[in-house]
Amino acid sequence: MFDLSHKSALVTGAGSGIGRAIAQTLAQADALVWVADINAEGGNETVSQIKQAGGSAKFLSLDVTSAEACQGALATTGPIDILVNNAGVGAVGTILETTREDMDRMLNVNVLGVYHLSQAILPSMLERGSGSVINLASIGGVVAVRDRFAYTTTKFAVVGMTKAMALDHSHTGVRVNCLCPGRVETPFVQARLDEYPDRDAAYKEMASTQLNGRMVRPEEVAAAALYLASDEAAMVTGSCQMIDGGWSAGK
Repeated sequence: MFDLSHKSALVTGAGSGIGRAIAQTLAQADALVWVADINAEGGNETVSQIKQAGGSAKFLSLDVTSAEACQGALATTGPIDILVNNAGVGAVGTILETTREDMDRMLNVNVLGVYHLSQAILPSMLERGSGSVINLASIGGVVAVRDRFAYTTTKFAVVGMTKAMALDHSHTGVRVNCLCPGRVETPFVQARLDEYPDRDAAYKEMASTQLNGRMVRPEEVAAAALYLASDEAAMVTGSCQMIDGGWSAGK
């Protein structure tokens, strides 16, 4: 099951965290993975780790906020079978605390990044009559998260784009789904935890929204991405896969 041999995958924001875990997992299933990131150091480190584990990967320097760069990506990668729109940024604050600069940055990366790359790669998928697009949304794309106005706004947009793309191309052989993780133990979150005088207490507070009392591991998000990328998920499109420890179920 979940054999991705002879398939090519492109994962954005794959230089660390969730993106790196997804790239590694797809490579373990024998996909050729294009590790796309604006950070060459992190991206090349992911490629190195994949190759050391026996997988196939190449680095692609990519700024998803640039429509021109996204349109030109296929000239380097060739046809893509699996597109994972993972690149994203976050910001803290209510609407009153969110500056126009904050809002523009969030929209440019989290929303237009998905738009630019999907618009560039979808035509070749449609021409071949197959493909899987996986967008990284968030628990914040399903329920509002306090003090995350801009982030929640953009992730609701990602969920909406996912459903619209799936509906528009439902009879083409191309599937579009999104993943909605809760709080994930990424390097960014780990660094924030290290700033607290009582790290354990801070972890418990951050993880308390998830009913099982712990954060999501990047590998758990990657496992869901592997399923959605595979032929076993042939009947799954337009879905929002929750990986949130029960957060969205309610308190």
